[in-house]
Amino acid sequence: MPGASAAATPLTGTSPGTPRPSRVGLTGVATMAGSGLSNQTGAALGSLAFPVIGPVGVVAVRQYVAAAVLFAVGRPRLREFTWRQWWPVLLLAVVFGTMNLSLYTAIDRVGLGLAVTLEFLGPLSIALAATRRRVDVCSALIAAAGVVTLMRPRPSADYLGMGLGLLAAACWASYILLNRTVGDRIPGAQGSAAAAGVSALMFLPVGIAVAVRHPPTLAAAGCAVAAGVLSSAVPYLADLFTLRRVPAPAFGLFMSVNPVLAAVVGWIGLGQRLGWAEWAGIGAIVTANALSILSSRD
Repeated sequence: MPGASAAATPLTGTSPGTPRPSRVGLTGVATMAGSGLSNQTGAALGSLAFPVIGPVGVVAVRQYVAAAVLFAVGRPRLREFTWRQWWPVLLLAVVFGTMNLSLYTAIDRVGLGLAVTLEFLGPLSIALAATRRRVDVCSALIAAAGVVTLMRPRPSADYLGMGLGLLAAACWASYILLNRTVGDRIPGAQGSAAAAGVSALMFLPVGIAVAVRHPPTLAAAGCAVAAGVLSSAVPYLADLFTLRRVPAPAFGLFMSVNPVLAAVVGWIGLGQRLGWAEWAGIGAIVTANALSILSSRD
């Protein structure tokens, strides 16, 4: 569930105009840890609303919150956009909505830890595809072994849920590439804000339909709003702060911890226990990303 980091270059890049910091301080580490924990806690809280309004309802609310935050930060001048600027924004809006909907539906079916791990393959694939080093080939093989372990045939396997996790990964990869284009053509955060606004408008009739057919309880509405704040607003603002104070490789390396955080939050908060094979698969994918980033610093 990307924040500002997804708007940057894959895993280790920085946004245009972002200062290049030289070291990681205690404040930067605390901010990155808080951002990751907030992101996964928000997803866990959002899943508590699934029985009432479903993943679609939770995603709709999250899109509204994301649009409100990004519009406040980016302040896009929509009337000044040309068609050359609008078309990647519109594509980004579609990808943004599809990414969150597929991820939250995957969370509903296979659990938080596995869904986030599969989604993480998106930016990892972009990072590995950008180079031809032997170490990246090894990283790709390790990640592939992790995927095979997670998706191995077994009676309880939910392949639709896993497929939705992989769809979220493809969307996240597309999100990164489109954000590059948007960032090149539109200054500041205006493009991301516009895309979030369009995505929220796309989900407006969906949200109304869900509210009419399945009136949300106060608790469900609160969980959905909390998911939007903790998984969209807090990570986005935290990443803006972090990218100005933490070296890009360190930022990307810390992103690797998110699948582990998701698995731990799912275990403690939702009772979603994973077996040794699932933990091994998550560990392989996290290790592949860490290996690729650490070797790129040499």
